[in-house]
Amino acid sequence: MSEQQFQSLVRTITQALQGRPVDAALEDWLNASYGPASHWFRDMKAACEAGVREGWMCRHEAGGIRWGRVVKPSAETAQFSVDVVDMQDCIGPHHSHPNGELDLVMPLTPDARFDGTPAGWKVYPPGSAHRPTVTTGRALVLYLLPEGSIQFTKAGA
Repeated sequence: MSEQQFQSLVRTITQALQGRPVDAALEDWLNASYGPASHWFRDMKAACEAGVREGWMCRHEAGGIRWGRVVKPSAETAQFSVDVVDMQDCIGPHHSHPNGELDLVMPLTPDARFDGTPAGWKVYPPGSAHRPTVTTGRALVLYLLPEGSIQFTKAGA
């Protein structure tokens, strides 16, 4: 998988998301259309694994978490940014999502969960907040942020 193939997969999903509200119905639609049983999911997971292995993804590290923004919001991505994190049995920094957050959970160990979710999509609505947590293993998580909007807060805020 090349970086260009990754970009193509990103455009596929972001264009499909354009104009859809960020809510529970979107999570259901994503899991049905682009979930773990789909070719798109398998291709995206392979692209992310390759990106981490090749070093163009998850370039930063702190507190046992590797991360990086790989796509800035643009018209080409329907104004979504894309971040990818690599986490193993850890809790990330508390943050809020002014416009929502769409998370693609890609376990690297079979039982890994992101905020309780196995392989698939987890959608947080606008105004929500959390401390991203991976339990029972290691997972890559791809974050789609409408307009790239995220606000890091003090823990428990």
